[in-house]
Amino acid sequence: MRSASKLVAFLILVAVFSSLVRAATVTGNVKGPDNTPFEGAFVQAINAKTHISVSVLTDKQGRYRVENLPAGEYQVRIRAVGFTTDPRSAVNLTADQNISFDFALQKGAVRWSDLSLYQGKRLLPEGKGKETLSANCYVCHGFQTRMASVRRDEAGWRDRVDYMRQAMAFQLSARFTDENENEVVSYLTSVFGQDSTAPRSPTDVPGYKDTVRPFSDEAMNIVYVEYDVSGSKGLPWSASPDKDGNFWMPYYGRGNEVARLNPNTGEVKHFSLPFEETAGVHSVVRAPDGMVYFTEFALNKLAKLDPSTGKITEFPDSFTMPDRRADKHTVRVDAKGNLWSSGSPLSKYDQETGKYTHFLEVPSSYGITFDKDGNVWFCVLQKDGKIGKIDAKTEKVTQWSPPTQGTPQRLAIDSDGIVWFGERSGHKIGRFDPKTETFKEFPLPGPSASPYAMTVDKRGVWYASTDQDLIGRLDPNTGKVIEYPFPHSEAMMREFFIDAEGRIWFATPTNNRVGYFYLADASVRASK
Repeated sequence: MRSASKLVAFLILVAVFSSLVRAATVTGNVKGPDNTPFEGAFVQAINAKTHISVSVLTDKQGRYRVENLPAGEYQVRIRAVGFTTDPRSAVNLTADQNISFDFALQKGAVRWSDLSLYQGKRLLPEGKGKETLSANCYVCHGFQTRMASVRRDEAGWRDRVDYMRQAMAFQLSARFTDENENEVVSYLTSVFGQDSTAPRSPTDVPGYKDTVRPFSDEAMNIVYVEYDVSGSKGLPWSASPDKDGNFWMPYYGRGNEVARLNPNTGEVKHFSLPFEETAGVHSVVRAPDGMVYFTEFALNKLAKLDPSTGKITEFPDSFTMPDRRADKHTVRVDAKGNLWSSGSPLSKYDQETGKYTHFLEVPSSYGITFDKDGNVWFCVLQKDGKIGKIDAKTEKVTQWSPPTQGTPQRLAIDSDGIVWFGERSGHKIGRFDPKTETFKEFPLPGPSASPYAMTVDKRGVWYASTDQDLIGRLDPNTGKVIEYPFPHSEAMMREFFIDAEGRIWFATPTNNRVGYFYLADASVRASK
């Protein structure tokens, strides 16, 4: 039996290695309108059948290299804001083919939908309704895909705002009034209406060039692999791995479903809740028992999916809070099968007893994770929010206040037990040593760094900037931060997950994509 097992393992390794060796490669050069090498253009190879895309960046010599492409038909295209060129379509690649395409860019228009959220806040015209739009709508999405990419008359914008008030009533009913609606509809009509007099391109707005931030040469070696997971009423909020190599996605808003992605084929299987009321599925993880657990943020419930049968069991929570809406946010499962959920308040659900425990000392939490001893760590999502720990044995709550009142949001624990957390409004990464109970903070570059999704690996601390549409990597030893471009605007990444191969997975909800990124070996890349 042991020999047979070794043989099977060997054959699997041979098959995997062979598939990589026999993958296709696309290389080439990109030049700008002045016929000089163009650095920082995204070259994207998109499989026509699976819709899986691979995006790389051109280096300072204008060179690019897209590797490990399975045989099939592809489109190869360029994304560079303010430039245009024709794509190469119907490119048929064999398993071990090497092919080269050169591209010459021409000047093109910069669209409002190309901007980052930070740029939009700076450059969009002032007017009554702009701040209301930002404070209410930009919580879940930006202006790029839902507003700037279309033109509607006043009736059309009112229809969309009414829809959102209904779909997100659990969040908006108490704070978004009819007066607010009139302000937002008027503003959207004036800026993105059919008869709008606002500048058609942000380049026509004074100060545009001051909002464009450069990226370093060493940031050009990032690779993105993305999957098109559109087809739901909701938005894919994250992508968490399971032991079988699949990835689970919660569809927020009116999606009312979780879905399983097969990363080899791009196939998505949906598992839907049996009702129309907005559930706000916000987080999903698969546990060692094979069950998939998720939160219904809008309905203050946890739920369990049996993937083998499709059966969904909900765990309602009748607890109420006097000063805010009770909810369930991010779910994690401990070694005993208990379900821990951040939210208002932080809670634990015991599946054996069917009872919730509520930790009222933590009224509004967001990020949540476990350390190696099973202790629960969390962030309190408030301006003066704390980070804290719930002892695995005693369930005693201890909290610490960071030096900056910066709205702690997500957190991760490294192999040494150090707690890392993002300060969303403080624009910093925080470090907390549980042994010495001391903090250290690392300021992030640029205006409005706004770290949201984050994780830690051997290369450093990774974060996604919501306002800047980029991914950053902090070296804890030097404090140096490298910022990497992202191939879409309105990235809005909420969570990072690391899979068994060390790849970092993300979701970009408004683009209806999930995927992973990794760093190509710069020295190898340059030599090929």
